[in-house]
This record gives sequence, C-alpha cells and structure tokens, in this order.
Amino acid sequence: MGKISPISAKYIVHTRIHVDGTVEKPDVIGAVFGQTEGLLGSELELRELQKSGRIGRIEVKLETKNGKTEGTITIPSSMDMAETAIVASALETIQRIGPCNAKITVENIEDVRITKRGYVVERAKELLRTMIEKGPESAELMEEIKQAVRSLELVEYGKDRLPAGPGIKESDEIIVVEGRADVINLLKNGFRNVIGLNGTSVPKTIADLTKTKTTTVFVDGDRGGKLIVRELMAVGDIDFVAMAPQGKEVEELTKKEIHKCLRAQVPLDQFKEEMGELKPETKPQAREQKRQQRPKQKSIGIHPEYVKEFKKMLDELIGTRGAYLLDSNMNILGKVPTKELKNTIRSLPDVDTIVMDGQITPDIIRYAERSQVSTIVGVSSAGTSRRVKIVTAKDLE
Repeated sequence: MGKISPISAKYIVHTRIHVDGTVEKPDVIGAVFGQTEGLLGSELELRELQKSGRIGRIEVKLETKNGKTEGTITIPSSMDMAETAIVASALETIQRIGPCNAKITVENIEDVRITKRGYVVERAKELLRTMIEKGPESAELMEEIKQAVRSLELVEYGKDRLPAGPGIKESDEIIVVEGRADVINLLKNGFRNVIGLNGTSVPKTIADLTKTKTTTVFVDGDRGGKLIVRELMAVGDIDFVAMAPQGKEVEELTKKEIHKCLRAQVPLDQFKEEMGELKPETKPQAREQKRQQRPKQKSIGIHPEYVKEFKKMLDELIGTRGAYLLDSNMNILGKVPTKELKNTIRSLPDVDTIVMDGQITPDIIRYAERSQVSTIVGVSSAGTSRRVKIVTAKDLE
C-alpha cells in the first residue's frame, strides 16, 4: 500500500486538522479511510486508490497541547485534477476522530509539475550562468590554441633567411619589425604579412621588398626604434611608420595595443616632420618606379588593410542611413541609425571607430572628441578635429 511517493505524484493535497482531544496518527488514518468509505463510489474508494498506486502514502503530523491536537495531513495523488479535488473535498466531511470532535480543512492542492517547472527554470538559470562564466575561459583557450598554431607559421624568407609570416610573398603590403620575437607576436595576433630585420642593419632582402610593396615599419617605442627607422629611410623605400607606446617593445604588445599602434601609423613625411628631419626627396626615380609597380596609396595615416575594410563597410552602408560601431580590434560592436549616434557614443565606452553613411557633422565630431573614439569614416565631412581622425569616401579611393 502507499506505493506512490510525492516525487512521482502530480498533485499533493495539504490539509489542516484540529481535534478537541488527544488522538494518535493511527486514529487519524483510520478516520480518513473509515469515514470516506462508500462516500464517493467504488471508483474513488480511498483504499482501492491506494492499492492501485493512484493515492500515495498518507502522511500525518500531530502536536498535542493543552488537551487539544493540531496537525497536518498530506496526501499525494497521481489522479487527474478533478478526481484529486473530489477526494480532497471528501476529507472535509470527517467530523470525528476517535471519541473527539474534529475539523479538517483543505488548505491547498499543490500542482507538483508547477513546482518542478520552477525548479527546472531556476536550475537552468544556474547552469546557464555557469556556462557564461566559463565561456571566456573557453574563448581564451581557443585563442591560445590559435596563437600557438600561428606561431608555427613562422618561415624564413630570402637569401638572408629572415623570420617572416607566410603571407609575406603574396601580400601587397608588408609590416617590417625589428626581430624574430616581434614577428612571432604579430603572427600570434593574426598578421601574416610581417618580416623581421634580425638586427640593426637593414638586409638587402628587406631593402628590395620596400621598393615593390607598401611598407609599414613597426618599431619599439624607444630611441633604438627611431634609429632603425632612419636606417630604413636611408636604404629602403618605406611608406608608413608605427611605433609601440613609449618604453614598450613590439614583442610584448597585446592584440589591442598592436591594432591601436597600426591604426595610429603616420606617413613617412609626417614622421620626418615630427622628428625634424623633413628633407627633399633624394631618390625620385626609385619612388616613381615603386609607384608604378603597385597601386597608388593615399597618405591618410591609415594602414592599407584598414583602408580596404573601411571602404567595404562604407559601401555596405550607403543608402541605409546607418553606422557601424567598431572596437579597437576592428570588431563590429553593432549597427545603429546615424540619428542615434550621439546617444550611442555616450553610452558605449568601447567604441573606437565609427563608419557611417552620410556626412560627418560637427556635432558628431564633438561627441566623439568627448569619448574614446579615435576615427570617424563617412561619405563626407563638414568639420575637422585634432584629436579624432576624420576619413571620407574620397580619402579611401
């Protein structure tokens, strides 16, 4: 008897019992079976229901105080809702338990499935929260694996057997760094068109490369880095200069710092001017030959790879009156209508670049200057800025 447990039941009947006297649990159970016998017909006879497992074990808890007994009766049911309600109502017809007057009141009928659903929802939330918390670790693990694979892509290039990335041959643009460790760091962070000097003197291999490819020199943020740029200026034909933050080396930069440095690169003439070394062109024939051998590159202070990305994004946006918001790694954070740009800039601190359909207005520039935005790309511009780089569609041609 009483095979069903509250765990497998669909409903649980909860009742309160009040007895004007002292009674025991067997008295209560006997009253439940005895005084409901024949009341509901053979199909809902409690003894038969319990034998078949449709009614579970009847739990009784009693407490006697001052000659009176109070307590609860709990009955699990696997019957349907209507049948369970009928049986519950029958309990309230019990008026005596043993020799004492008694009153039983049904407090509620609990739907166990609702309770289980509540548990499922809460547990699912907990599991999801755990998955989200572990997510970044998984992402970091995947990134670590990717970086390890990229570092294995290191090759030796040219007669000087210089450390380089596998994309150095086919790419129209190259990044020249100081040494092997710098090459490995850039490879780990996704740059395949990189080559190292392997010393302070410039190998002929690199001098020749600079004459046929768009060249960015990426050096440490110290005096030694500037000396290497001067050396390259003397024997090569470089286009852009990028420097690590003051006191830092390229090999120790994070992915975010690498992207930030390359996006802040300056044309060679601007670098010379800043260093006080702007001189007339000493090799006009070599410059002209280089320009004929590769596509013309605008000196807007943006790496050619980013120029291509910006042009592609701007083409996608034309006619949409929308704007892409990018972080410092060129990842798209979202797309918003241009009319919502000002509010969005204020609420999103990670926005580094805006690519927008339409004219870059003075208002947008002012809001960008107050935030962390470093670059705005648009169809045209109605303003300028000393802090934010303004790039138009014409600049990207």
